[in-house]
Amino acid sequence: MSQEAYSIETRLRYERSLRTLISRGADLTNPESVKNVISRQKWQDGTKQNVTNAVLLFYKFNGITAQLPNYKFQPKIAFIPTEAEIDQLVSGCKHRLSTFLQTLKETACRYGEAYAIEWTDYNPENQTVTINHPEKGSLPRQPHISTQLQAMINQLPRTSKRIFDYGSKDIIRKNFQRARRRIAKNTGNPRLLQIHFHTFRHWKASIFYHETNNVIRTMQLLGHKCLNNTQRYIQLFPDLPDKYVTEISYTLEQDKKLLDAGYEYQTERDGAKLYRKRK
Repeated sequence: MSQEAYSIETRLRYERSLRTLISRGADLTNPESVKNVISRQKWQDGTKQNVTNAVLLFYKFNGITAQLPNYKFQPKIAFIPTEAEIDQLVSGCKHRLSTFLQTLKETACRYGEAYAIEWTDYNPENQTVTINHPEKGSLPRQPHISTQLQAMINQLPRTSKRIFDYGSKDIIRKNFQRARRRIAKNTGNPRLLQIHFHTFRHWKASIFYHETNNVIRTMQLLGHKCLNNTQRYIQLFPDLPDKYVTEISYTLEQDKKLLDAGYEYQTERDGAKLYRKRK
């Protein structure tokens, strides 16, 4: 897999898949045994297909000819937590992991992309971080970050060229899973257990799209090269309640200021123009 340029994340995931099959009684050299074990698992079809792909690659390497079932991925409505739930996880973790989660929340980057951010990618003057190591064929991008996240980053020790000096992405994932279980128990909120690293990306993208109603800007936020990818992505988002702030204008100068601030014209009554924008 390394020779064929598979990412280390994919290699580790395939290895875990094969080890899981073995631990659940599968004989990897026996296709019928593998099919029986996979069919008994209470996995989503997408997970079953990923495990099947790992087995097929194992067969290719070992010269084994076999046909395994194809499992079709069934898209479902993405779980979008509330911002309060996101913040519960962020505030409940130790500082380095908390900063990592806040980065996911604000930038919508993948956790592997956040893991690769270097100190030279951080620009405190412009309040940006640059995603210079995009994954899955995405584009580099430079999202703005809040003063809160800046302060959190500035408190991290500069012990390596990477901001988040973990030994591997797997270590971050395991630390997060332990912290998530603890926080869910302490807060009595089992919904937190449904939040994964990629949930932060879904959350940010869904809120951003809902606020802007602009699929192009959402595509740029996510680093997608193809608009079709973003359109498929946002189709999974649930409907969010509309929250607006309304302003009144009586002059042309006020009209211009409101339009520059992102307000949209709605109607005119009694000589006053009504504008609104999403909160």
